[in-house]
Amino acid sequence: MKTIELADKRYSLDRRQIFFGLPLLAAGAASPHEVFAATASPGNAAPIVTHHRTRTIDGVKIFYREAGPANAPVVLLLHGFPTSSHMFRNLIPELADRYHVIAPDYPGYGQSDMPDRAKFAYTFDRFGELVDGLLDQLGVARYAMYVMDYGAPVGWRLALKHPDRITALIVQNGNAYEEGLKEFWDPIKAYWSDHSEAHRKALYVLVAPETTKFQYTDGVADVSRVAPDNWVQDQALLDRPGNADIQMDIFYDYRTNLPLYPAVQAYFRKHQPPTLIVWGKNDKIFPADGAYPYKRDLPKVEFHLIDTGHFALEDKADEMVPLIRDFLKRKI
Repeated sequence: MKTIELADKRYSLDRRQIFFGLPLLAAGAASPHEVFAATASPGNAAPIVTHHRTRTIDGVKIFYREAGPANAPVVLLLHGFPTSSHMFRNLIPELADRYHVIAPDYPGYGQSDMPDRAKFAYTFDRFGELVDGLLDQLGVARYAMYVMDYGAPVGWRLALKHPDRITALIVQNGNAYEEGLKEFWDPIKAYWSDHSEAHRKALYVLVAPETTKFQYTDGVADVSRVAPDNWVQDQALLDRPGNADIQMDIFYDYRTNLPLYPAVQAYFRKHQPPTLIVWGKNDKIFPADGAYPYKRDLPKVEFHLIDTGHFALEDKADEMVPLIRDFLKRKI
């Protein structure tokens, strides 16, 4: 196993970066770090452009962010709950100078369609099928995956279906082992046990404003690094009529991921995909208990616990981005 010591890195802003950052500040960017992340280009190169696009897959409009050279190695970014590809808005330009970066929104999240739950199955199987369909439409045959939270079970379905397409894995607070489901999951497991209305109602607190904010701020040493826009935007989408019930359906379907864990672990052992773990160690939802077991099946994993919470990119991109870039440069 390769271990890399983390250093406390700081970005410096030159005048050109500040100039290009002014429109972002006017639009509400929270910090100079976010300005730099959105304009990171070497020398006198123009800022990286992220395109915001939509494709229809099986009758469902899937929104995705895309940046980077079309012929470059592909990096697929799979988001968590309750957010969307918005969580990768700063990471995308940090990678798109070298890689073709694609970050979709699942149905019911971000800018993708939110079909009526009476007519559409909100399941991880369906999310995996739609992301797979999007990649087929885009002509993507091989890709590295960044998986986080819900992105892990979506990504594992892709890996099990197409193991030879996966060039590398970046795992950030994404579970593949039962050891990673601790006390936070007890009310959800109670719902799994009987699918009762009482246990379903008990989970609505997980889509309440205070919980959405908690996911971004708990375990974070310096909350001023986290833009409040995150939980404001996520909550606005959660508050759409019918969305809370969709989230309850997905909480119930999460139970289907656990029986897949042995197959996922067998995939790790057989294929040994190059893997980087960058895990927020203070996360109560997916605690570090779920990070360590990867070492059993992936002896060459590059393993980093980051001193932050659930949405680690929000306040620790200055530590994570250099690790990610270095890893991808060596592995794909």
